[in-house]
Amino acid sequence: MAGTSSRNDPFLSFNFIVDIQGMKAGFSEVGGLSTETDVVEYRNGDEDITVRKLPGKRKYTNLTFKRGFTNSKDLWDWRRKVMDGKTQRLPGTITLMDEARKPALVWKFFEGWPMKWAGPAFNAKNNEVAIEEMDIAVEGLELE
Repeated sequence: MAGTSSRNDPFLSFNFIVDIQGMKAGFSEVGGLSTETDVVEYRNGDEDITVRKLPGKRKYTNLTFKRGFTNSKDLWDWRRKVMDGKTQRLPGTITLMDEARKPALVWKFFEGWPMKWAGPAFNAKNNEVAIEEMDIAVEGLELE
């Protein structure tokens, strides 16, 4: 019987760290780790009706970060620079941790800047945590 050391269990999604050029912040949710490539269809005039499909432009989805609203204004200050016309592009990492809290996978994003910020929704009928959300436009994404 094979030992359990040969198992390759999937990682759990709740154990991650976000670092945006030294701005380490706890987030409850990160989304948008996605890339795609446009398809360019092409056919020579002397070929049959089959269309060739060539890779076109690469695209990176905006990253979405959600966290409990606190008195820390670091993300707001970064967003404010964009609104004032002084866009600051920053690199960052999203590190998925294993069960021993050691880095398992690291995604690096490049040339990120906050293109959207949304404050918490208030409702006096519930006792949920106030959540702020920020969308960051990126020009590159790598998985180490």
